[in-house]
Amino acid sequence: MHILLDFGGFIMYLTTNADSLRVYEALGSEVRLKIIDLLDKREMHIKELAEQLYLSSAIVSSHVTKLQKAGIVSSQMKRVGTGTYKYCSLSANFMQIKLSSSSDIARKVVELSIPVGHYTDLQALPTCGIATTEKLIGFYDDPRYFLDQERVNAGILWFAKGYVEYKVPNYLFIDQIVQEIEISMEIGSEAPNINEKWPSDILFTMNGIELGKWTSPGDLGNIRGRLTPDWWSSDINQYGLLKVLKINAGGTFVDGQQISDITLNDVHWKNDQWSFRFTAEDIGRRRGGLTLFGRGFGNYNQDIVFRVFYE
Repeated sequence: MHILLDFGGFIMYLTTNADSLRVYEALGSEVRLKIIDLLDKREMHIKELAEQLYLSSAIVSSHVTKLQKAGIVSSQMKRVGTGTYKYCSLSANFMQIKLSSSSDIARKVVELSIPVGHYTDLQALPTCGIATTEKLIGFYDDPRYFLDQERVNAGILWFAKGYVEYKVPNYLFIDQIVQEIEISMEIGSEAPNINEKWPSDILFTMNGIELGKWTSPGDLGNIRGRLTPDWWSSDINQYGLLKVLKINAGGTFVDGQQISDITLNDVHWKNDQWSFRFTAEDIGRRRGGLTLFGRGFGNYNQDIVFRVFYE
């Protein structure tokens, strides 16, 4: 995504400056608007879109490329059977336009997308599991498979108790100062099967500093997730909630609500690399757990996204 576009979840913020023109130009086509309508319903590959629109794959691919450059559509290559297909999905569900330039929107930012399977440390207790968009890795409730080499391709993981930790490189130069760190993820509880009322206290930790807790309301799945693979059972985790964690000079916030007084100065942001940990705490009463959704699962086609705003 380009620097001027700040995703608070899946809202795209635009202005009237020249940098936003590529988005407006991308929307100025009836074919591209139809592509957006189709992708709003589900993820589709280029050939499927071409069949729906009665156009050649080459023409559709050209339109998709323009939508990608505008940050409206994202894509990934998937192998299905003996073929490899370019699957497309929406990167933004809403747009907000400010009719003047905005210094906040134009902040400098480094963005990193960390796949859910790229963890560097983990402790998982059943019920638990890990899967790619094509298959379960190993067996249900066997934590050994969290160390399987296939884990790097995982699109979802879950456990009833434990933690998962990621290493994140700090690409800023020595003379660049962090103003805010934003971390967005699709996340939920973990219950046996599905339970919409299964609260879980999830603790966020950065560089060994506890940032605070957020309570997930449940293990959601009364309806299938927008991106749920066809082979995925309907009686287990379907989707989570998109949460945006922010750390700045004022404290730590989840979706704008302050969860602690921990500020940027407390989390050692000058380190060459950062560690970020999700912990599912044991709160008793057979409640708790953690599910992390990555690309190809849930309702939001993203991994764990770090955005570092700096000056």
